[in-house]
Amino acid sequence: MYDVIIIGGSYAGLAAALQLARARRSVLVLDAGQRRNQFAAHSHGFLGQDGQSPATIQAKGKAEVLAYPTVTWREASATEASRSQGGFRVRAGGDDYMARRLILATGVSDQLPDIPGLKDLWGKRAFFCPYCDGFEFNLGPLGVLATGPGAAHYALLISEWAGRGLTTLFLNGSPDPDASELTKLAARSITTEQKRVARFVGHAEGVEVQLGNGQARRVDAVFLPTQGRLNGPFAEQLGLELESGPLGPYYKTDATKETNLRGVFACGDDAQPMPSIAFAVADGVRAGTFAHQSLVFRPE
Repeated sequence: MYDVIIIGGSYAGLAAALQLARARRSVLVLDAGQRRNQFAAHSHGFLGQDGQSPATIQAKGKAEVLAYPTVTWREASATEASRSQGGFRVRAGGDDYMARRLILATGVSDQLPDIPGLKDLWGKRAFFCPYCDGFEFNLGPLGVLATGPGAAHYALLISEWAGRGLTTLFLNGSPDPDASELTKLAARSITTEQKRVARFVGHAEGVEVQLGNGQARRVDAVFLPTQGRLNGPFAEQLGLELESGPLGPYYKTDATKETNLRGVFACGDDAQPMPSIAFAVADGVRAGTFAHQSLVFRPE
């Protein structure tokens, strides 16, 4: 019987584990090794680690956590979680594990539009977060792919990282911006392209956006908001409430990161709608801290 099982060994899960380890609590981390940003070569915007590879940051965090003797690590995908006598049971890699508390730090998986070439560019020339990946394109031409409502708003934001007049909003079948949005787009010299995107072709110097009519536009990179899918079946299995955000569903938690099921906490991209390493780490610290305090003040 562990004090806490953490499902997910990326940034949020590691941050949660570190708080618990320093409180000398027994922790089991179950990690399937599927980080959301595994396709990116560099991570930016995380203080003290700017420009490091995501894998390097995760590996350093893992080593720091495993330096504590009360932490156990298993490379395994958790497939089932349920309430049990005295806590929770988690099945992973064909084995069952028990704990008094459970922290979900599974993250989410990005669901990309089905456009040829886009998947190959993800994390290289196609991105979601401009704060993470916009600066390196040196105010060059940037494309914005509309994926749903709010495309004009997102294009206005992305234009901060492009030179004036060098942002193109590819509607790709999404509704045209309304009059107010068109006025705002024009004020920032953002071009709107109504033709559907047929394919993305990556080159060493950028991306060729091929349109359905045979024309093409060249940009340095493409940004698009993606829908995230929760990793794992735990919402259904445990009866957890979800919030609905513009980027997809995430676990509903209170200020302590506890879900509607007493003893189950959630943190990271699966529990808040602002994806970045910095936010994930902060969320994990909160989850680990309050999961520990629940063991102290609610030992039942």
